[in-house]
Amino acid sequence: MSDHDIQNDRASHDAFFALHHGLPRQGPGSDATTRRLLALAGPLPERPRVLDLGCGPGRSALLLAAEAHAEVTAVDTHEPFLDELRAAAAARGLGGSVRAVREDMGALPFPDGSFDLVWAESSVFVLGFDRALAEWRRLLAPGGTLVLTECVWTTDAPAPEARAFWDEHYPLRTAGELAAVAVGTGYHVLGTFLQPDGDWDEYYVPLAAHADAADTSLPGMAGAVAGARAEIALRRAHGGDYGYAGLVLRPADPRWPTRPEREADHGAVREVTAAAFGSPAEAELVDALRADPDAWLPGLSVVAEAPDGTVAAHALITRCRVGGAPAAALAPVSVAPEHQRTGAGRAVVRAALDAARLAGEQLVLVLGHPEYYPRFGFVRASEYGIKPGFEVPDEAMMALVLDGSGPVPAGTIAYPAAFGV
Repeated sequence: MSDHDIQNDRASHDAFFALHHGLPRQGPGSDATTRRLLALAGPLPERPRVLDLGCGPGRSALLLAAEAHAEVTAVDTHEPFLDELRAAAAARGLGGSVRAVREDMGALPFPDGSFDLVWAESSVFVLGFDRALAEWRRLLAPGGTLVLTECVWTTDAPAPEARAFWDEHYPLRTAGELAAVAVGTGYHVLGTFLQPDGDWDEYYVPLAAHADAADTSLPGMAGAVAGARAEIALRRAHGGDYGYAGLVLRPADPRWPTRPEREADHGAVREVTAAAFGSPAEAELVDALRADPDAWLPGLSVVAEAPDGTVAAHALITRCRVGGAPAAALAPVSVAPEHQRTGAGRAVVRAALDAARLAGEQLVLVLGHPEYYPRFGFVRASEYGIKPGFEVPDEAMMALVLDGSGPVPAGTIAYPAAFGV
């Protein structure tokens, strides 16, 4: 590369950051989205340790410090962004809770297990989704969570103009494809959602104003402005083809490997289920559901293996209906008595929910303990207008929306005949 090329690259780099300096955000997002991601992450320690990667001017870091009472280590490579964050943290009385450091997110110096949350809003593209999942896992403490947002296709047939733009700059996948990558690399998916259009406005409206006010006679600035305007125009013309998605991920518990059941497991599943419930009734229910082609969903009967390879726990998801629309029912969940209260049950439930998500299920229902299932994201089914056809406490009938891209069906639940309800 010639000296002239190097100078042009430096001018383009400097112009890009000059154009973006002073923006409240460096990508699509909102405080509401940050709060929603935080809620999906579930219960946190009293003083969670958070690593905010690609923090920019630190809008998320400040919210996490203020509302989650977190100790935030905020990382970016652009020192002026970090200076903005330090000043904002001091002004809000959060200087002791936010540490802004200049580091490369691809070569982080922090020890393994240092953080309860690793957070990356609108920044994972710098490394790429797959590499980030592989490299950032080591930073999480046991039970820690990875939270990120990523641009995704929202249609199977994007416009050629949108496809050409993103294929050149950063090839996109769907949220479902990203979830499959996460599960395939050893994570559970705690939740996903498509960010609202307003999140783009929070980024593009101020960016457009900066572009209009920019001095394009400065070295590199004309190119930076043209790039920003092209991106904004693409979103205006083809915003229905792509969007930003939030993903909340947690490494699977290595003590309890999970997999779909095999035919050879049927006897062991029967024994574990009968032992867990203290009677053969639930085991007979599993057998009856397995024999019902209208109820059985291939791949959604999942086992967790004990260290000796035996079946330690089992979770089953079968077809039900809500107001006539297809839904899925989680039941029964069984853990061998000797493995109860060890994490085997959590592992097998999360694996079953992952399998349902990857199979394209939208809604999972469970009738169970109201203090146990909310840790997986279940809420009262009545919040969605869903009710069982029999009397149960409202707090015990719960629902989990796996795919919020369409309307959630409402109405009465119709279980497979084997349930006898």
